[in-house]
Amino acid sequence: MNQARAAMLMALALPATGCVAAGPAPTPPAALPPAIPDVPAPPLPVLTGASALRLEGRPEQGTLLHGHVRPGTTLTLDDTPVTVAPDGAFVIGFDRDAPATATLTERFAGPAGNPLVAVTRLPVAPRAWRLEQVDAPYRAGRTSEAFAALRPAELAQIAAARRMVTDAAGWRQRFVWPAHGRQSGWFGAQRVYQGKPGSYHSGADIAVPTGTPVLAPADGVVILATPAPFTLEGNLLLIDHGAGLSSALMHLSRIDVPVGAHVRQGQPIALSGATGRATGPHLHWGVTWRGARLDPLLVVGAGPT
Repeated sequence: MNQARAAMLMALALPATGCVAAGPAPTPPAALPPAIPDVPAPPLPVLTGASALRLEGRPEQGTLLHGHVRPGTTLTLDDTPVTVAPDGAFVIGFDRDAPATATLTERFAGPAGNPLVAVTRLPVAPRAWRLEQVDAPYRAGRTSEAFAALRPAELAQIAAARRMVTDAAGWRQRFVWPAHGRQSGWFGAQRVYQGKPGSYHSGADIAVPTGTPVLAPADGVVILATPAPFTLEGNLLLIDHGAGLSSALMHLSRIDVPVGAHVRQGQPIALSGATGRATGPHLHWGVTWRGARLDPLLVVGAGPT
């Protein structure tokens, strides 16, 4: 495999998981990063105070925010389009490695239908990330050649699923934990697999016995239900919640819903397990907004216990 292809596969990969001993959750630094000077105004007129933007909570790395703008507004977060519902509601997410400042741009009709723009610059609070030692092989026990032979087809299925657009509206709900137990892996932690550094942990691990019911964290549509375990994720279930927001549930022992099924929040959809790269039975839950990986602990607002 040449270097360019390897880089592409790493960019598309869902970082794998493995249970580690639970510890206290890291806390973000108290101070916000320094403000970045204003950038030149966009070509359309910018009305001072014209913004109708409302956000719930503060922007920080790994968080999901609900907000509201004028109905009919076209909204972008930096260069990412934001889905705005007919009533003006929307959600946005900030990646684990989001930079110190983000820009929300509203485009809407002003008096006499004239196009107007309002720009809001948001300071994004940084987080402190922990280091986790994981007693699992870096390539899930496979040689580099075997892993390279299997992984492209798996990544292609994940990418195709994430491109699907559904009628799901679970993004409007306050999410719930898909299982309850000891949190054994933390979002954003740098992982070291038997001494070899790997990617950061992309979700939250919940230590539960194999066969524990897994519940839908919010309403959604199933966009991927793997027919056989993937090399890293094991049995993987992807649920689209609408507006670019989705959940990944990994290492399952059984999947009980097919692709295309509409699921309701709290509905049993699978059983936990230890398939794929895992050091023991647990559930890995990852949340993504338009490619930005989010911290489930911030999405829900409380731990899974």
